[in-house]
Amino acid sequence: MLQDTSKIRDREFEDALERAFLSQLDNNDGAVADYIPELTKTNPSNFGMAIATTTGHIYQVGDVKAKFTIQSVSKAFAFCLALEVAGPELVASRVGVEPSGDPFNAIVFDPQTNRPFNPMVNAGAIAVAGILYEHLGEDSFQFMMDRFSSAAGHQLDLNEEVFRSEHATGHRNRAIAHLLLANDALAVPPDDALDLYFRQCSINVTATELAWMGATFANMGTNPVNREAAFDLAAVRNTLAVMFTCGMYDYAGHWAYDVGIPAKSGVGGGIVGVVNRQLGIASYSPLLDAKGNSVRGVGAFKVLADHFGLHAFDCTNVGSSFIASLIR
Repeated sequence: MLQDTSKIRDREFEDALERAFLSQLDNNDGAVADYIPELTKTNPSNFGMAIATTTGHIYQVGDVKAKFTIQSVSKAFAFCLALEVAGPELVASRVGVEPSGDPFNAIVFDPQTNRPFNPMVNAGAIAVAGILYEHLGEDSFQFMMDRFSSAAGHQLDLNEEVFRSEHATGHRNRAIAHLLLANDALAVPPDDALDLYFRQCSINVTATELAWMGATFANMGTNPVNREAAFDLAAVRNTLAVMFTCGMYDYAGHWAYDVGIPAKSGVGGGIVGVVNRQLGIASYSPLLDAKGNSVRGVGAFKVLADHFGLHAFDCTNVGSSFIASLIR
């Protein structure tokens, strides 16, 4: 009976993933990010998806081993680490948690607080990088890399070419960093915060590794396979809340409406989604819409959410009960 249940579970996940993947395979809308020159070298046809469960199973389709830079997906994980290292009070004094409605690279702060709106836009993420550097100094990137790797279940590496490209062309982010300093939202030299920020965005991942990182969040900070505690439990809760409301740039409201799970996207083409206590879902396709989100990724997530009833406010709640029965 256990074997039969396992086969049913595997078939359900494999069929759903294949359906979502095929629904977007011929969708060639969008364009590869070009404001970071190195990203223009990305193969636009790459497309992969993976689902990792909190019980340690992985389901994959497409180009799941293709490496890409994590980019803004890193903002969620870095924010979680800052909450742990510096405490929620200090973090809240530097960056808010409200949706901005502005593009991710907007040079604009909350007029009520003179702080970045949230940690999922560039201004907030640079403030978070400053907090980590303030508390960990030159060890901050290695600390981040170690925790990210624990969550991914694999030793991650830095894409040196993308890092150099971001460092050479990131003038808008430099402007943001100096504005943060002028508003007392940064307590370290801007160059130190920016170096860490550019490095975190240039970490290589695959769709498989990103799915495990999502599953680690879903498993309240502990990797489901290696059992390593990558993130603090209370910090995960707060991070998932901000991902739900702010994680998809200025498409966040539509995402909450259409898909209804915490998620974070990046201009490298990745999206990670978290179904609390159950799944990490990742997609990779570098063709982006005007807001900076993966076109195929957004479409595939919608199909999966509809298939499994994953939306947090699904009126039948079929997602929680059905998925829970599958992953036991």
